[in-house]
Amino acid sequence: MTPPRLTVVGSLNLDLIVRVARFPRPGETLLGADFITAPGGKGANQAVAAARLGAEVRMVGRVGDDPFGGRLLMALDEAEVDRSAVLTTSGVATGVAMITVAADGENQIVVATGANAALTPADLTAAGSRLGSADLVISQLEVPSATVAAAAREAGRFLLNAAPADRVEPTLLEVTDVLVVNRGEAQALTGDGDPARAARRLTELGPTLVVVTLGPEGSVVVADGTLTAVAAFPVQAVDTTAAGDAFVGALAVALAEGNDPVAAVRWASAAGALATTVVGAQPSLPTRTAVEELAGT
Repeated sequence: MTPPRLTVVGSLNLDLIVRVARFPRPGETLLGADFITAPGGKGANQAVAAARLGAEVRMVGRVGDDPFGGRLLMALDEAEVDRSAVLTTSGVATGVAMITVAADGENQIVVATGANAALTPADLTAAGSRLGSADLVISQLEVPSATVAAAAREAGRFLLNAAPADRVEPTLLEVTDVLVVNRGEAQALTGDGDPARAARRLTELGPTLVVVTLGPEGSVVVADGTLTAVAAFPVQAVDTTAAGDAFVGALAVALAEGNDPVAAVRWASAAGALATTVVGAQPSLPTRTAVEELAGT
């Protein structure tokens, strides 16, 4: 099978991670345990996730001219992601995510966007013709919304992971083919706290395929007007960071390979589950062999 060709327009961050027994209360100083740094950023995570699953991936984004940026570029090289369209911004820091991970695997994240905020629609020309010829273009909202909208317009098929949801313009949904959101993002976009109803309402705004992820409760999918619930794979979670990115990367690969949407979501659910079993963002992203073993494919 010819590997699917994907282009990811999005963020690159260095993650600064501290493990804690619980999250601190406002004003409280809490002593943490382990501290690690790892490559991250929703865009880069999804690019690496897809590459580890066998796709040919090009990353479009920006880093700063600092050691953090160099480390993120090295991580893309190690994952065999084409980084020729990742630009370096002089005098601006690389994006950073400060992450605390509690004993139950839940996380809290604060992102300093840094060079990610400098990615402009004009920068998309650095991707050449790959936006239009890629099997799927993927983006999120950790880079300027105008740049995401420009990528959507140029893409032949566009997948939006609408995070954070407060940056979604209605016109962006009109040109989105596949929409992936979590429960909170679905409610923010529709005002409806019921994931199934929210998913149906989101298809009315433009996307033909909507997936609402529900963590350990699985996900709901609306494809061609049909609603389907997809169960999660039970695992022992230690860190939920990048589970959603593993899901999106795997979903993109499965869809680009021509799989049925519900089957693609089930496969992506296995990738997301596996990502929770390892600490860190990109270190947790699973291989195709591991996903196929868990999914039984």
